[in-house]
Amino acid sequence: MAKEVQELAVITKTYDLVLWSCHHAGRFPRSHRFVLGERIERNLYDLLETLIRARYTRERQALLGQANLTLEVLRFQMRLAKDLQCLKVNSYGFAAKAIDEIGRLVGGWLKSGTRT
Repeated sequence: MAKEVQELAVITKTYDLVLWSCHHAGRFPRSHRFVLGERIERNLYDLLETLIRARYTRERQALLGQANLTLEVLRFQMRLAKDLQCLKVNSYGFAAKAIDEIGRLVGGWLKSGTRT
């Protein structure tokens, strides 16, 4: 049961980050909204979909590896958004903390192997 709770927690935290990004990426300056903002949102949507797929399959190692790669891309995209002043420092802090937490949960899920 603990594995299922962990799987649901990572999906819920990812969902919350997607929702958060919907309220922030649309406020990016026009010069970055349609490239960086949309890429961040697309990667977050892809991450959520990948984790949901992993939740419902036994062959999840490749999906979780893909999720880890997406998280790494998101780390750099969020940092770039902060450096370009698309995100305020406190917003960046929130996103970075959420991405790190999701990454730890995905890593734990990956190490735990397949669900029984």
